Amino acid sequence: MMTNDRQRPIRWGMVGGGRGSQIGYIHRSAAHRDDVFALAAGAFDIDPERGRAFGLDLGLDEARSYRDYAAMFATEAGRADGIEAVSIATPNNTHFAICKAALEHDLHVICEKPLCFTTAEAEELKAVSKARGRIVGVTYGYAGHQMIEQARAMVRNGDVGEIRIVNLQFAHGFHSAAVEEQNPATRWRVDPKFAGPSYVLGDVGTHPLYIAKVILPHLKIRRLLCTRQSFVKSRAPLEDNAVTLMEYDNGAIATIWSSAVNAGSMHGQKIRIVGSKASIEWWDERPNQLSYEIQGEPARILERGMDYLYPEARSTTGSAAVTRKVSSKPGRTSIAASALPSTESAASALRGSKTSSFPMSTPDWKECAGSKTAYGPPMPAGSGWTIAKACRAKVCRGFATTACVKTKS
Repeated sequence: MMTNDRQRPIRWGMVGGGRGSQIGYIHRSAAHRDDVFALAAGAFDIDPERGRAFGLDLGLDEARSYRDYAAMFATEAGRADGIEAVSIATPNNTHFAICKAALEHDLHVICEKPLCFTTAEAEELKAVSKARGRIVGVTYGYAGHQMIEQARAMVRNGDVGEIRIVNLQFAHGFHSAAVEEQNPATRWRVDPKFAGPSYVLGDVGTHPLYIAKVILPHLKIRRLLCTRQSFVKSRAPLEDNAVTLMEYDNGAIATIWSSAVNAGSMHGQKIRIVGSKASIEWWDERPNQLSYEIQGEPARILERGMDYLYPEARSTTGSAAVTRKVSSKPGRTSIAASALPSTESAASALRGSKTSSFPMSTPDWKECAGSKTAYGPPMPAGSGWTIAKACRAKVCRGFATTACVKTKS
């Protein structure tokens, strides 16, 4: 964002994420990593006094540590220096109402998943987002890793061949016992009144599913079935383990193992894509590496930041889309994009010339200029393969997804 020709941080608020939250610190540490977001206000807790004290501990002005989100949105809207974006880090059942209220107060929204519980609610948020010219980003941050961009480019350019099998999993072991009995931050996740109709499918399973969509945007799920278990019986009717079988429209099959009871596993999120020529595999505990395996040859470990990667995988800000638009409201700027921003790239979305703008939830993103170039295979120097020129598109940056739009002249 530009103010008197100088860059300034995005004024940002939080709903939830207070003391004891499992996710609040992650939002704050990520937002402050490069100082392009400035936490200016918050409604951090269902207990107003506890939330106020937490805001003071963070260094906020006491007047901007609010008792609830409604008071924060209304008051901040009347300030010349009011917040421009908000993170929602509250239990699942509150997301829709808070998100809608934020949009109606002309705030951009970064929301923890799930965004809502029904398609009708999602369509309503999409309509409000479009009408207000504001974005709604859902926190699928794993898709921002550069080796996910590499995997997408390899699929697109035919390095793995025709896709046959997709094996997905996010199966950790931290809830293999009833830890929620002693941990309030976990307790609501296994209570359908707060969590909604699912535990691990919604909490962890959607992460690899989203990554698969990023890497394989051309494949559509044709049908699926799922088996769910509550191995810790007190969690029923919510599942702590599930296996989903899917069929894609090209005949490929996929499985997703979603689990919180995989004893001994730290994270266990892996993506393996099997094609007719080769397989690729990514593991989030080693996010800077991608395994490239051609039948009959030694496996190659591709490393982040190397010159043999495709151009979009070498970008420091990602190849995903950001559009910029100057709002008619003084002191406010509108941005539109397709998913959760990195901090630097979200800021750059607020700094620059006018472009076309539409909500992140619309599917009709144009491919990045240069993204269809037939780049050379991602092989190390000296392997006999040649590397084509890097994509020189100017707007392939910003949010942790995979499409771009062109700026208007």
